Amino acid sequence: MEGGTPSTKVLKRAVIICAVMTAVFLLLIIRIFLIQTLKFDEYEQKVIDQISQESKVSADRGEIYDTNGVLLATNITTYRLLIDPASISRLSKSDGVDYAQIIASGISSIEELELTYDDIIKQASYTRYRDRTLKRHVSEEHADLVREFLEESGLDDKGLVYLQATSKRYYPYDNLASHVLGFCGSDGTGLYGLEYQYNDYMKGEDGKYVTARDSFGNEMPYEYESYIPAVDGYNITTTIDVFIQAELEEQLKTAYIESGGKNRATGIVMDVNTGAILAMAVYPDFDLNDPWELNEDCKSELSSSGYAEGSEEYTSLEQSLLLETWSNKAVTEVYMPGSTFKIITAAMAYDENLVKENEHFNCPGYYVVSGQKIHCHKVQGHGSLTFAQGIQQSCNPVLMMMGLRVGQTKFYDYFRNFGYLEKTGIDLPGEGISIFYDENNFKELDLAVSSFGQNFKISAIQHITAISAVANGGNLVTPHLIKEVTDDKGNVIYSYENETKRQVVSENTCTTISQILQEGVATDGGAKNAYVPGYRIAAKTGTSEKKDEVSEDYEKYVCSTVAYAPADDPQLAAIILVDEPTKGVLYGSVVAAPYVGNLMAEILPYYGVEAVYTDEELEKLALTTPSLEFWGVEVAKTFAETEGFDVEIVGDGKYVLSQTPAAGSKVEPDSAKIIFYTTNESAAQKQKVKVPNLLDMTAVAANGTLASYGLNIKISGTKNYMSGTGAVVVEQYPPAGTEVDKGSVVEVTFRYLNDED
Repeated sequence: MEGGTPSTKVLKRAVIICAVMTAVFLLLIIRIFLIQTLKFDEYEQKVIDQISQESKVSADRGEIYDTNGVLLATNITTYRLLIDPASISRLSKSDGVDYAQIIASGISSIEELELTYDDIIKQASYTRYRDRTLKRHVSEEHADLVREFLEESGLDDKGLVYLQATSKRYYPYDNLASHVLGFCGSDGTGLYGLEYQYNDYMKGEDGKYVTARDSFGNEMPYEYESYIPAVDGYNITTTIDVFIQAELEEQLKTAYIESGGKNRATGIVMDVNTGAILAMAVYPDFDLNDPWELNEDCKSELSSSGYAEGSEEYTSLEQSLLLETWSNKAVTEVYMPGSTFKIITAAMAYDENLVKENEHFNCPGYYVVSGQKIHCHKVQGHGSLTFAQGIQQSCNPVLMMMGLRVGQTKFYDYFRNFGYLEKTGIDLPGEGISIFYDENNFKELDLAVSSFGQNFKISAIQHITAISAVANGGNLVTPHLIKEVTDDKGNVIYSYENETKRQVVSENTCTTISQILQEGVATDGGAKNAYVPGYRIAAKTGTSEKKDEVSEDYEKYVCSTVAYAPADDPQLAAIILVDEPTKGVLYGSVVAAPYVGNLMAEILPYYGVEAVYTDEELEKLALTTPSLEFWGVEVAKTFAETEGFDVEIVGDGKYVLSQTPAAGSKVEPDSAKIIFYTTNESAAQKQKVKVPNLLDMTAVAANGTLASYGLNIKISGTKNYMSGTGAVVVEQYPPAGTEVDKGSVVEVTFRYLNDED
């Protein structure tokens, strides 16, 4: 009825509507409350994200130096070339211009960038994005070409194309110490070597630059911008010495190439007293500035594989070769040390007072252990020899007797104490661990074979660390590559403190073993190819057969030499190891020892170790040809003869107008001769001779042959001071048949090829 009281039904409906509206209102209030209070930061960030563009400000990675401050790794400025597809699309619509086409045409025309038109168009099609990378690590030179294009096309102030300054890792010496330094990925993170090991120190902390934009993408006023500066990484100074590193790499490369190595070579130089690694190398190496490019050896293997380029097999082999190339053989791989381990066995026995230096043994060419005949490398036997001679001649039976005297339990304990059952702790990634017998299953036969370095595997870094303990008086030190960490102001953040783990053997034992080894190098021991005049080198060679790896093409051996010097006050230890040599005499005494000797000859004087010559060595020192041109003939003749030269005078002039050999040439004293030319006619018509073939001759024969041709001799490599020891010419320069002036110097290299160790 009109004007009457609402019905109950209507009242209920009204109440429900009011309740619903109240509930919705309450929900809105709660929602607003949450947005304005509890979730304020979250929504504020969403708004900021919509109106701002954030650019990373890259931190400069810390630099790497050698121990003397020589720069090994640094950063160079490069550019990231990027486009803003969202702005390109918006401006293209508003201006009626196809900016994507203009940009793609212009940038693809810069051939140096190696970017295609289609690739750039594709990146520009991602219009929801504000930042698409076209290319990283654009050089300054190529960036200038981009700037020229942008200016000429009127795009330099459009905000469509950007060049963002970035840093790229750069290694000034390319391949030097490549396996030690390692390299970084495209994001600047260390991937291998010291770059990986000390990444947290060197990476720094990136900053950022935030620019606010309005709804049209235009930059807003300065007050809406913010800048957080980057914090550069710390610098690290290593123990590596560039000079020693370069010398090691040169000798390693030569040893590997001349012996026809197939499975890489490695070497280490270590300060025996501190554990500082002065040099560590693997050959073949790789270019740190282009680590993804295979070295020539790997390229050859890949091309000869027979796989089609781009095939799954080809790609798999390529990746495998890269990984192998990058791995640090000195640290990650293990090998059988062979006779170089005899130093350790000898030290054990002598330290336990189980043998005397002059105690006599008999080697019939074998020794029977647990009913099995185990042969010496000299199958006809060494006969009667002392303990010292047993080490110098690398006699397997003598060392087996020493091992058996020590016994399984003590041998195992010494093996452990010398560090062979644990990682050395060197500050490089991926250190390998030795492969040895289980302590509870170490039988007498195992002991006998282990005593001369067979049937177990250790790493090169483990071995040189143990050898250094014998050199330094018995202390096992921790090998390391870090010297200190500093900031850009030179403040020291971290400094390495040398660590001695334990005393392994006595100082007296070390002195005795060192003397025995040094005498073997200086006389007729198996390591005499490592001899260096004026320096007391303690060295031991080794050859082990890789019986677990059979090849149809060649027998697989590992040939190595360890050495330290000077033997009476050891400073440096070195190891050179060639894996799977295939050419020439396949023994460590030939494949590795000469190059260890060459290495020591270069680095010992550099390291401050003075040469101390014996009287015999002084008599054999090479003479340096004096500069006597324009001297009076008689005065020059008298002076040359006083210096040890025979003199031949050609012409009847009063003054020396020319001489052969030239001033500064090195010649051996036994037959040194200098020719003076005293007239213009005689100087212009010097007598020519052809260099004879000297290969395989002894020193006496080579010297006599050259003298008969009127030529001088300069000996490199082993110097044959003892008669009948078998050193022969293995190389000569100039080659046989070369026509030279009479009196010229022929340089010959000698090797002992008769040592099977």
